[in-house]
Amino acid sequence: MSFHSFYQRASSLFKAYPSTSKILLLSTFSGGGGVLVYSDSDPLKRILHADATLDSDGNPIRKKKVVVLGSGWSGYSFLSYLNNPNYDVQVVSPRNFFLFTPLLPSVTNGTVEARSIVEPIRGLMRKKGFEYKEAECVKIDASNKKIHCRSKEGSSLKGTTEFDMDYDILILAVGAKPNTFNTPGVEEHAYFLKEAEDALNIRHSVIDCFERASLPNLTEEERKKILHFVVVGGGPTGVEFSAELHDFLVQDVAKIYPKVQEFTKITLLEAGDHILNMFDKRITAFAEEKFQRDGIDLKTGSMVVGVTADEISTKERETGKIVSEPYGMVVWSTGIGSRPVIKDFMQQIGQGQRRVLATDEWLRVEGCDGVYALGDTATINQRRVMEDIAAIFNKADKGNTGTLNKKDFNSVVKDICQRYPQVELYLKKNKLKNIANLLKSANGEDTQVNIEKFKQALSEVDSQMKNLPATAQVASQQGKYLAKCFNKMEKCEKKPEGPLRFRGEGRHRFQPFRYRHFGSFAPLGGEQTAAELPGDWVSIGHSSQWLWYSVYASKLVSWRTRMLVISDWTRRFVFGRDSSSI
Repeated sequence: MSFHSFYQRASSLFKAYPSTSKILLLSTFSGGGGVLVYSDSDPLKRILHADATLDSDGNPIRKKKVVVLGSGWSGYSFLSYLNNPNYDVQVVSPRNFFLFTPLLPSVTNGTVEARSIVEPIRGLMRKKGFEYKEAECVKIDASNKKIHCRSKEGSSLKGTTEFDMDYDILILAVGAKPNTFNTPGVEEHAYFLKEAEDALNIRHSVIDCFERASLPNLTEEERKKILHFVVVGGGPTGVEFSAELHDFLVQDVAKIYPKVQEFTKITLLEAGDHILNMFDKRITAFAEEKFQRDGIDLKTGSMVVGVTADEISTKERETGKIVSEPYGMVVWSTGIGSRPVIKDFMQQIGQGQRRVLATDEWLRVEGCDGVYALGDTATINQRRVMEDIAAIFNKADKGNTGTLNKKDFNSVVKDICQRYPQVELYLKKNKLKNIANLLKSANGEDTQVNIEKFKQALSEVDSQMKNLPATAQVASQQGKYLAKCFNKMEKCEKKPEGPLRFRGEGRHRFQPFRYRHFGSFAPLGGEQTAAELPGDWVSIGHSSQWLWYSVYASKLVSWRTRMLVISDWTRRFVFGRDSSSI
């Protein structure tokens, strides 16, 4: 490399990366001459030694700036699998760790320690060469591709720091907040179970209730009120927390607080007809019977209409009667809603009337270029087959004959299944091998299919469209999928690998996101767990509990957290749960 060439490259570097002005140049000239350059600046090394980062004129190629908001399941998964050096990745999150949320109920009663289920994000940032800022995005300026951020509240520093960041690509992985359905008093008096702080607050409150109930000069009614624990929501979180709390009462409270154990009561409120209604009916029935045997007061058809400092009021669906009960602690676990920053963003891009942010099948936010949304932040707005039925038919009818033969149909059948996942679900439900069998069942032995017969055959397919559940499993898979898309972005721009564009030319750049369900667990207490696994396989009992231990230990993101959680489980078996209020 000549000195003139070096000078040109270094000059271009300083223009593109002003921060590289702090470098050390040592020059020696002997014989033919030479230049020794030392720098702790990675950009300089890339300019001098990696021709892949230079354009045809020898100038550095500007990396696209990818800003990731959030460090939860989808964000952490995306960052873990992203390996494309052509992106400048910046992470903004008020939480400088990843939280393994499925074990949060275990934190509430001391089975597992909170620090055992968190993984500091700085380690991943250092390994990947990404940058992290502990702050919260409070405003997205989609038109100017900027975000406005504020440092985390409660910082030891006085006041807060605000700053703006620009982006080329924005990844929204901020998750969701608890949904109170605007029920009066919930925000002020109920506990939620979404963050590590929530679990610790519940743990402190439970212990505090027992300590207060153990004080002298209290009546029985006062003790019953203090030790009445109400759980609102019969989903997996509410059911698991109820089960964990019951285990704590039976296995530990009886030894630690023997004088007040008789006054304890757990009430589980569910507005629907059954708890765990997203599970197999066999699991629902077993869970309800077990809770009744365990003495948990299960009330279905009870909708909470108000919470005060002393009472919770419910409306009974059968009678319409309002019933109020005193309580000691209320835990609210009824669903999720969009965060304020996402609601404001939805208004900007014309999605203000929607309940949740919508993306397409490639996780791109509809109505806004360069923005992706993952996990609980958004939902996929799956396109209907019947919306594109004419375009699909015309794409297959290459000869413009007005009918499709077997060869015409086979040319697009694979792309139809890739583009519209509801087709595969419909075939599976109706025990049909492929779309050809579907057409045959609708049109008999007729080998020529016109547009009307084509519509008739696929008219019921869209009935299988379902929104994906707001689970860690979905979020993690979406993060991994999007990272893999980014890793092969340049390759797929030249050679797309996705299905045909039925309303345009060519192919989509990538395959659309496809969720694979690996099963669900519902711990029910007493070392019993219900498992619903692929293939309509249901397992309930102690064996499923050990399967739960194995799966959750394997899903923890590091060996450090695995060892900590396993040691917590071991400690609980040997010494019981920790009842300190630290």
